[in-house]
Amino acid sequence: MELRVLRYFLTVARVENITHAATILHVTQPTLSRQLADLEKNLETQLFIAGKVK
Repeated sequence: MELRVLRYFLTVARVENITHAATILHVTQPTLSRQLADLEKNLETQLFIAGKVK
């Protein structure tokens, strides 16, 4: 597990929006999504619930 991926996770958790987090991190949204999916796979757990916050 790389520190970069943990930083990605923390940023998404803080801003609660993957697109905004990608902008902050200067990566594309698909790249960020893929990195988080790989992290979930490696940890064998779901880290986020997809959907809009009401």
